[in-house]
Amino acid sequence: MSAKAISEQTGKEFLFKYINTSAAVMNRFRYANVTPETDWNRLTQDHPWLLTERLVVKPDQLIKRRGKLGLVGINLDLQGVKEWLKGHFMKETTVGRAKGVLKNFLIEPFVPHTQDEEFYLCIYATREGDQVLFHHEGGVEVGDVDSKAQRLTVAVDDKLSDAQVKEQLLTHVPDDKKDVLASFIVGLFNLYEDLYFTYLEINPLVLTKDGVYVLDMAAKIDATADFICKAKWGDVEFPPPFGREAYPEEAYIADLDAKSGASLKLTLLNPQGRIWTMVAGGGASVVYSDTICDLGGVDELANYGEYSGAPSEQQTYDYAKTILSLMTREKHPQGKVLIIGGSIANFTNVAATFKGIVRAIKDYQGPLKEHEVSIFVRRGGPNYQEGLRVMGEVGKTTGIPIYVFGTETHMTAIVGMALGHRPIPNLPPVAAHTANFLLNANNSAVTPATTRTASFSEPKTTNDVTPPKRSKAGLPPESLHSLLWPLKNVVTGVWKEAQASSGCSRAKATTLFSKHTKAIVWGMQTRAVQGMLDFDYVCSRDQPSVAAIVYPFTGDHKQKFYWGHKEILLPVYKNMADAMKKHPEVDVMISFASLRSAYDSTLEAMQYPQVHTIAIIAEGIPEAQTRKLIKIADEKGVTIIGPATVGGIKPGCFKIGNTGGMLDNILASKLYRPGSVAYVSRSGGMSNELNNIISRTTDGVYEGVAIGGDRYPGTTFMDHVLRYQDTPGIKMIVVLGEIGGTDEYRICQGIREGRITKPVVCWCIGTCATMFASEVQFGHAGACAHQASETAVAKNQALREAGAYVPKSFDELGDVIKTVYDELVAKGTIIPAQEVPPPTVPMDYSWARELGLIRKPASFMTSICDERGQELIYAGMAITEVFKEEMGIGGVLGLLWFQRRLPRYACQFIEMCLMVTADHGPAVSGAHNTIVCARAGKDLISSLTSGLLTIGDRFGGALDAAAKQFSKAFDSGMLPMEFVNKMKKDGKLIMGIGHRVKSINNPDMRVQILKDFVKQHFPSNQLLDYALEVEKITTSKKPNLILNVDGFIGVAFVDLLRTCGGFTRDEADEFVEIGALNGIFVLGRSMGFIGHYLDQKRLKQGLYRHPWDDISYVLPEHMSM
Repeated sequence: MSAKAISEQTGKEFLFKYINTSAAVMNRFRYANVTPETDWNRLTQDHPWLLTERLVVKPDQLIKRRGKLGLVGINLDLQGVKEWLKGHFMKETTVGRAKGVLKNFLIEPFVPHTQDEEFYLCIYATREGDQVLFHHEGGVEVGDVDSKAQRLTVAVDDKLSDAQVKEQLLTHVPDDKKDVLASFIVGLFNLYEDLYFTYLEINPLVLTKDGVYVLDMAAKIDATADFICKAKWGDVEFPPPFGREAYPEEAYIADLDAKSGASLKLTLLNPQGRIWTMVAGGGASVVYSDTICDLGGVDELANYGEYSGAPSEQQTYDYAKTILSLMTREKHPQGKVLIIGGSIANFTNVAATFKGIVRAIKDYQGPLKEHEVSIFVRRGGPNYQEGLRVMGEVGKTTGIPIYVFGTETHMTAIVGMALGHRPIPNLPPVAAHTANFLLNANNSAVTPATTRTASFSEPKTTNDVTPPKRSKAGLPPESLHSLLWPLKNVVTGVWKEAQASSGCSRAKATTLFSKHTKAIVWGMQTRAVQGMLDFDYVCSRDQPSVAAIVYPFTGDHKQKFYWGHKEILLPVYKNMADAMKKHPEVDVMISFASLRSAYDSTLEAMQYPQVHTIAIIAEGIPEAQTRKLIKIADEKGVTIIGPATVGGIKPGCFKIGNTGGMLDNILASKLYRPGSVAYVSRSGGMSNELNNIISRTTDGVYEGVAIGGDRYPGTTFMDHVLRYQDTPGIKMIVVLGEIGGTDEYRICQGIREGRITKPVVCWCIGTCATMFASEVQFGHAGACAHQASETAVAKNQALREAGAYVPKSFDELGDVIKTVYDELVAKGTIIPAQEVPPPTVPMDYSWARELGLIRKPASFMTSICDERGQELIYAGMAITEVFKEEMGIGGVLGLLWFQRRLPRYACQFIEMCLMVTADHGPAVSGAHNTIVCARAGKDLISSLTSGLLTIGDRFGGALDAAAKQFSKAFDSGMLPMEFVNKMKKDGKLIMGIGHRVKSINNPDMRVQILKDFVKQHFPSNQLLDYALEVEKITTSKKPNLILNVDGFIGVAFVDLLRTCGGFTRDEADEFVEIGALNGIFVLGRSMGFIGHYLDQKRLKQGLYRHPWDDISYVLPEHMSM
């Protein structure tokens, strides 16, 4: 969502901080906030003016017309404010149809003034620019300001001047007040622009001899501009509409949404309700809510929400468990239903998201059965068959009634089933996987040279359902006209005048795409590009539609893709200028740039006259930036599709990015060849649903565009409807409108004036909004009605009155489309053509593996760590648990080396071993090598490696060898003396025995420390005792033949592995055999080597050269013949 309401206090804080005006703005920052947590003593300390001035108190909870509702206490002292609050504070109040508790109040100084000092001022955003409304009479009785206020339009990117304000807005204001008001209004407008407001109303604005007072204020800001305005905004809180509480679960989902590239939304409407939804897609979520309300479920609808944009399995799990937790808190006498619905996904892996939902269902299976929850599932898209299968399986294994349906079932049919309005059919099992669509049904390996270009209709199938007649029900004409008053400037005049007034300097193309269209893709979106190439191939295009990729984060290079069966290389450019210069045939740019960079990259693309169409995929671009792009595009004759869109598709010719989904859906919906029906929608997911509906009820899609869910899409419904009207191959038009905005009224006007003559089937989603007590912001940023004329109900009625074919609900949309299509076929307007099978396209290996169609041995196997989920796993233990249990380095080493959670004493012993082996001075070979390398100017890794390469039997590598020798002798039953004698006889050194410096008389304190710990904590230390007996024998011969630190750690570790209870004898011996113990020395000594490297760098030591006098030069004597 973009435009979000802020509290009056937040709005005034922005104004007082950042307004730049010569007018004296009074009472800056003089407000006090009262909540249930307020300490009045502290409040009066922070705001001492509360004790001395007359005051005003009012709720600050997004309530309109507070004065008329008696919710403002005026001209009170502090005690009077407290008395007034007793009658209102924490009391339930009804405002319109919304009931809520008053719990947030604002206290401000009372401003004595006369009626003629009150004014009304409002600034709000429209597509063409910002409207400034001013009326010389403000206050509670201001009335219908839209009809009587002075109005000034500031075009996009234009500035407002004092002269304009005086001339057009202040005509009824006394001359002595004009300068001050003009300066304030211009300053306020600049603030409005700089801080990305979308709505700012002050009523009344009071001007006295002292200065300007902002009494009451309402405002909305563009929340998507947070990345631009964060420094000035700070952490903004967006309060919920009055009548709806702010639930912690909503905040939790909002936090998940903020941390994710996907879209996750949740609004609780009635937590006690029995109908819960978990819907994929912004448009689909609205359609499901509409259908529930149409079927009488509005009072039982518990929530509105959506998940979309390919959330991960973990994200879907977190979202689903939140829903399940909420719906299993209170029982309902009729039980509860959960509707897991969605349109046909374009790119989301349905199976992956469903696995997250399945995990949540398993976790909550007890409460779900206890609350008698039935679950109804309908979904389509990539790998949806596997998703439906796992969903059906969990129903069988848990005993929860779960009914699953795929694309063969109308999207909203499950709502009627869930609410008992239609029977639940017994469907045959669906195909096992997506790959069925990729098999050529005619058993021919030959790729057709071309596909047909005429329209096509499948053979008629019998259908017992009689298509319903178009409904005449709706609002009476007189009510409709009263809703349309704000649109008089929008829909008056002929279309040529409207187009001329938009200031287009270049005419936009009627045909956006053909079989020869070439595009540049901005962003390294290899999956989307491959999807476009597969579509091109199945449409029998001669060449790929993608000419090049622009990716600023790498150098120029080539990227490999598939063209049918063969591999091809596409150029990737760092700079757009190079791409445009080398590919002059390109006229389309598809931008996958992020919301932060989409504006700049689109501006750059419009500098090149060759570009006629730009698709902007990103969601969350600030509206002010979008409006600037629209203005420039209109001037240059560029068609923009988006932002916040999946794109568009022209069957047989071209598709944008992920539009139409994967190849299986392209083939199922017959998008590889043109039909006779064109559509335009806002929603990307719903556009794919339209592909499905149209392919099942007509000869297919000719062209389809999703203009995007933002308030100001780059192109409007009417732009595309007029293109379709002027395209001979299109015989009928389908429009899926939406609550919010007024663009559908242009279609009404076009039909009335005869500009649109082709049949138009239209339905506006969001009809449920008028049934909710409080305002609900739906999934799309633009899906919110700001006035009665923007409601879906009003627009559907207007379209019906104008002559469009409007069904009674979305449920009947397919029936109406079929009825209109059949009429056109009967008239001969559409002549069905023969189908030609498309060429086959091989399936990608990665997708075949995802579907479980193939298997191959893995190149690697691992059993110690898994980084694929939301949380890192060490040997089955989540990283959060590792820290919660305070396992330390020893515990982590136990998990990663031994796949065991070792006892605490074992972890401590490992850490002690690392500490005592960390370093042994600069003279040993490893440290020496590291120092020489460091002084030669090598980097840390090279220097460390140089030192580590010296570790072996002679230096530091005796741990394994000592463990093996002593274990073998002990296990074979040799006495210590026998072991010593045998090693001497064999001429072998006893590893771990002997030290250059230390002796029996000068013991190694490292060994002593470890020995004391082992003796105190180890349950058994038989091998250590054996080694100490050997030490007694060797030291009797020579005092420095002691058990050194390597030998001690080796034998003690064998005792640890054998006696800690975590390993079998064979497992313990295997760890010794594979060299695990030497790893202790390597890991510990690495710390010392790194220390020596840093020490040499810190001391700035130069290149080391060994001195001559420390080298004995022994050369052969001179020999002569």
